[in-house]
Amino acid sequence: RNASSVMQAGARMMPGLVGDVAIPKKTAASSAGWISTEGGAASESEPTFGTVSLTPKTVGAFSDMTRQLILQSTPAIEALVRDDLTQALALAIDAGALKGTGSSGQPTGLYATSGINTDSFAGATPTWAEIVGLETLVAEDNALLGNLAYIAPAGLYGTLKTTAKANNQAIFAVDPDGTMNGYRTIVSNQATAGYLLFGNFSDCLIGMWSGLDLTVDPYTASTTGTVRVVALQTVDVAVRHAVSFALGTPAV
Repeated sequence: RNASSVMQAGARMMPGLVGDVAIPKKTAASSAGWISTEGGAASESEPTFGTVSLTPKTVGAFSDMTRQLILQSTPAIEALVRDDLTQALALAIDAGALKGTGSSGQPTGLYATSGINTDSFAGATPTWAEIVGLETLVAEDNALLGNLAYIAPAGLYGTLKTTAKANNQAIFAVDPDGTMNGYRTIVSNQATAGYLLFGNFSDCLIGMWSGLDLTVDPYTASTTGTVRVVALQTVDVAVRHAVSFALGTPAV
């Protein structure tokens, strides 16, 4: 299975939600001004606020265990199926947070979020300057704080381990400790090939309306003795501040 991406990078999990949820966010800060005369009054300045909405969306999967499989296996077979379904749903939620389209029941993931910073690389692989440029885009929006990390697919990460920062130097884009540009780098094939994402993953919210619901169903295929295990979970994804992220994409 793929390694997790957004969850591993530190997305903010919000369990126990009820109904549609509106998360407040500050859209503009107050500002202070100098008072020109002694005894003069300060000017009024108020911050403005908006909201980020989370609405329930359901992800699910099921597995069938035949009667013969159950009879010929140890009792651990059901635990194995449950564990496999649990991992499948967790990775589906993680993929939705990263690249959900916002349609066909999917949440809107980071790649598709309106307003995030974007950069198109000059080639198939980013240069050192382009890697740093993603950090700069976030910094220019005063958003360079929090749980900062890069997410890269395994192929791109492998290439960057052999990409020199400058000509004729044996100093590579990925540092010996596995970080890049001083930040954690999450390597996951959940990420789209060639895409490099940087940002404050605390601003990616994953809301959960339920725990993992597991149902053991011996009735649907009772004539064959097959037992079905169904897994469902209700979640949504929202980005609190789009400018906290920068997405780099390869040249077409």
